[in-house]
Amino acid sequence: MSNNRVFITRLASRPVFDPYGDRIGKVRDVVVVERKDDPPRVVGFVIEIPGRKRVFVPISDIVSVESGQVISNGLINVRRFEQRGGEHRVIAEIVGRVRPLVAGAESARIEDAALEQTRSGEWVISELFVKIPKNTGPFARPVSKVVTWGELQHRENQTDPNSAEHLIQELVDLKPADLAEALLELPSSRRKEVVSQLPDDMVADALEEMDEADQLAILAWLNSDRAAGVLDQMEPDDAADLISALPDQHGEELLGLMEPEEAEDVRRLLAYEQDTAGGLMNPSPIVLSAESTVAEAMAHIRNSEVPAAMAAAVYVTLPPFETPTGEFKGIVHFQRMLRYPPHETLSTLLDDEIEPVRVDQSAAEVARRLASYDLVAVPIVDQHNNLLGVVTIDDVLDHLLPDDWRHADEDMRGGK
Repeated sequence: MSNNRVFITRLASRPVFDPYGDRIGKVRDVVVVERKDDPPRVVGFVIEIPGRKRVFVPISDIVSVESGQVISNGLINVRRFEQRGGEHRVIAEIVGRVRPLVAGAESARIEDAALEQTRSGEWVISELFVKIPKNTGPFARPVSKVVTWGELQHRENQTDPNSAEHLIQELVDLKPADLAEALLELPSSRRKEVVSQLPDDMVADALEEMDEADQLAILAWLNSDRAAGVLDQMEPDDAADLISALPDQHGEELLGLMEPEEAEDVRRLLAYEQDTAGGLMNPSPIVLSAESTVAEAMAHIRNSEVPAAMAAAVYVTLPPFETPTGEFKGIVHFQRMLRYPPHETLSTLLDDEIEPVRVDQSAAEVARRLASYDLVAVPIVDQHNNLLGVVTIDDVLDHLLPDDWRHADEDMRGGK
């Protein structure tokens, strides 16, 4: 095996190849076991393989480690990575920590860690790249330094302020479901640190992909202002589900702190039973008039903040065009718009044969209607045929699947 010294943050997201040069994944973290008198011993790598699945590759299966790539022997156990007691992930748990130096009264923040193979063949964390703050003047800057593991004090209960900067850099490009899984894989204390530093929209995306118990646990870490800011960024139906699980007083407090328009949408949804069309619907579809053009509709669909299922169609009504709207007239499907020139009005493309669902009808009826018309979203109306919102297929699946469906592969976890 190559014995080059490699800094671990430079390995993050680097490709992993088998001996034949075929790419099998990319590096997400390095797993170590800390020791009292010796530097941490490397036990393996966390590798992300196709499907956004994170697996464990023992260090004994690694052939070469270089800053640009990692080569394994090609033997991959595809069970999901499960962290064992006594193990620590370097990027997730060690990088960003602030620890006092043994000599002197200074503290140092760990910026990076060097992976190196000893003469005996063991892989260890040989050195740490740290920054030591200097407060001797208005222009003082942190001093960068390379230290050994033994030059830092190591305490069981870490209470110093910590940074999750490097870990967050690894999380920003993940899809919401993968972000939620990555957060839940972290030890509780580290998860709390990361959530405190993530922007509200990323926390909201992750919460939407979690079970209720995990959502409530994370929301409990946030002060009321921050929690309200996160709820503002969630889809209204997901925010309503989460608020309905809170004690009434806390839920009302958060609604009072939310943006008025967002809170109004959530309050409307809370008025419906969760197993009805009203309880499942999202009150923010794309609504336009029949005189609007294809170009106008496409501009709304291109908005990156519109979820894919919501962008599959626009809904034509009489004014007003904010839910609850005027009378519902029909749907214009995205694919059909692609076949018409930009100046064409939506009245020409209108599909008025799809029957909307009444707001008080059951979730089962919503599912039947979606299946009957091969739709990804179905319009929801009141007794006057005014559009109130839409229910997307992912909302229905979330409702119909078992509560623990996100952990359906739990029996695949735990092995290395």
